[in-house]
Amino acid sequence: MKKEEKAVIIDSLCEQIKAKPHMYVTDITGMNAAATSNLRRACFKNGVKLIMVKNTLLEKALEKTGVDYSELMPTLKGTTAIMLSDVNKTPATVIKEFRKRNEMPKLKGAYVEESFYLGDESLDTLVQIKSKSELIGEIVTLLQSPLQNVLGALESAPNTVAGLVKTLSERPE
Repeated sequence: MKKEEKAVIIDSLCEQIKAKPHMYVTDITGMNAAATSNLRRACFKNGVKLIMVKNTLLEKALEKTGVDYSELMPTLKGTTAIMLSDVNKTPATVIKEFRKRNEMPKLKGAYVEESFYLGDESLDTLVQIKSKSELIGEIVTLLQSPLQNVLGALESAPNTVAGLVKTLSERPE
C-alpha cells in the first residue's frame, strides 16, 4: 500500500471517528466469514458502524482526531475492528446479543461518554449505561410526579371541602 493510499485511509478513519461520539475496539479473531457477515448485519440494523482496521492506521487516525486516546493504544494488537455509534450502549448491546449465538467478538476497549473502558469484563457495565434520551425521560418522569400529586390534591379539594361543610351542617349541636 502506497503512502498516499494510507493517508487517505487515515483521513477517512479520522473523519468517521470524529462523526460518532462513542467508539468500541473489538477483537474478531477466529470469526468465519458467515459470523462476520452476521455481525455486520446486526450492527447495520442497530445503527452501528463496524470497520475492520489495521492497528497502525487506526493509531495514526486516533492521534489525528485531537482527542487523547492514549489509554486505548495498548489494546491495538491483533485483529481489530472498531464499532462507532451515536448511542452510547448500542454496540455493547449488539455484542452481548451476538454472543448468545457465538463466542465472539471480544471487547478490547471502549471510549464512551468521554470515559475509557478497558477489557472484556467491562461489557456488562457498558450495557447498563443509560443513554441521554433515557436519562432525560427519567428526569421528566421524576419532575412530573410531584406536580401530578399537587394537581390531584387541588382537583379533589373542592369535593373535600364541600363534603366537610355538609358533614358539619348535618351534625347535631
